[in-house]
Amino acid sequence: MEVLSVFPPQSWGVSGFEILSALISAFMAILFLQSGLDKVFDYQGNLSWLKEHFSKSILAGSVPVMLPLITLMECAAGLLSAAGTIQLLYSKDEHLAWLGLFFSALSLLMLFFGQRIAKDYAGAAVLVPYFILACFGLLLLS
Repeated sequence: MEVLSVFPPQSWGVSGFEILSALISAFMAILFLQSGLDKVFDYQGNLSWLKEHFSKSILAGSVPVMLPLITLMECAAGLLSAAGTIQLLYSKDEHLAWLGLFFSALSLLMLFFGQRIAKDYAGAAVLVPYFILACFGLLLLS
């Protein structure tokens, strides 16, 4: 029974809300650092794929402008979420985590908009749980 007493978050000096917020922030950090860095390191491959993906939409000519913007947004979301996770756990300061989740939600809205315009409804639907999670995280940190 004594071993179990170390498991409640209160014994670590953090609340359940802080742990949950840090987990959501860490999730978004992983999601957006991987996605953003993939766009950085395989820029031409992503550009080529996106040009084809949007070729029959009103966004066809905008892909060369949209890709750097979404790359910047995703990298910012990932970096802010990663820093926010660390800051939440070590100093209980929520500012960077909130910014990370905010940039995550904005990035997801941008991606959702693109998928809907491209008429990739299945791709758009996949983004909905991520968006809900980002919004829930924002709510926890508000």
